[in-house]
Amino acid sequence: MSHRFTVVSAAVLSLAVGACATESPVVDVSGGCADALKAQVCTWARTQGANVVEVGATVPFASIENAPADDPMVWPPASAAVLDMPEAARNQSGFTHFTMYWEAGGHPPGPYMTPHFDFHFYTVSPAERMAIDCKDNAKPAALPNGFALPDIPLPPEMAKMTGVPTLIGLCVPQMGMHALLATEMESKDPFRGSMVIGYYQGKPVFIEPMLSKTMLMEKKSFDLAIPAIPGIGAHPTKFHAEYDTAKQSYRFTFSGFAAAT
Repeated sequence: MSHRFTVVSAAVLSLAVGACATESPVVDVSGGCADALKAQVCTWARTQGANVVEVGATVPFASIENAPADDPMVWPPASAAVLDMPEAARNQSGFTHFTMYWEAGGHPPGPYMTPHFDFHFYTVSPAERMAIDCKDNAKPAALPNGFALPDIPLPPEMAKMTGVPTLIGLCVPQMGMHALLATEMESKDPFRGSMVIGYYQGKPVFIEPMLSKTMLMEKKSFDLAIPAIPGIGAHPTKFHAEYDTAKQSYRFTFSGFAAAT
């Protein structure tokens, strides 16, 4: 009995070792990099064989810290960075490119009138994004549960600058419409961090961690929930921001990729 048990155990161990040896390694794939607010922001992905494990962007703390308190508003807003996502990760992750914006004075509605960053991860091509002019007012047939796509009247000075009195669906040229948590929009307190879902021509076009400078200056890791998004293509279901003390940077990570809904 003892000899037989030893032989069987050895066979099981051999199979386990063989399985580990044939498992594909996790590979880091670089995307684009650019200087943004005096530090370099980069996109990246991690793959394992034919599968995408994670995709995201690394944002140095210096970019957050160096964001100017006084930044003249222009229309359309000027991006701090526009970067391609790694080509190897686009089909499974759904993300084609990334844009970063610094909102020194925030923007309407009320809870978002605080300095913050917009990190858009787009599911459409750069050419499609650049063609967004907000003349198409079509809204999606269904939104994520608990989200709203508001029409926002602008203060007189902003209406004069933009040439429009109301942002339909909170649409911004070269960005798209912005769906926000309904309960958050009703808050009297400044927001800290929120997941925004973007639309244009009735379809989802981006997933955006919108993050206040106040929260990012805390140098703490955090998670934001990604809602179920009707009508979206391949997409992530999880988001985690990890603060790396040694590298003095945030690593924004999307994972848990799912097929079209």
